[in-house]
Amino acid sequence: MLNGPESTQRRSRGLRRQMTLPELLLWRELRRQSSGFKFRRQHPAGPYTADFYCHEARLIVEVDGQAHGRGDRPAKDSARDAWFDARRFAVLRLPATAVLRDLEAAHALVIQTARERIARSPESKA
Repeated sequence: MLNGPESTQRRSRGLRRQMTLPELLLWRELRRQSSGFKFRRQHPAGPYTADFYCHEARLIVEVDGQAHGRGDRPAKDSARDAWFDARRFAVLRLPATAVLRDLEAAHALVIQTARERIARSPESKA
């Protein structure tokens, strides 16, 4: 299980109370129709907080707002993705606008990505 230090756990608890509209909408869909996958929201992950985390698929889902394209955010996101990649987690980044525009398609992409990760994992072939 992916965990984080106490400081990240505290920050994650706070973020659960401050989720954005796209995060709330996607969370509602993941809880309602997860196709057998269990997702956690605002989950502590080392020094980071993952918007959504599926342990079984080793999948991190990030809903990125406009701020992710500005200033030093692209470099920070790249470093964050590299941290997850080094630990064999995939990161699926969804633009917040895409979630708002077509929630059903965003949800379907998350579930499809989780299924593909499970199908490719060495444990599933044993």
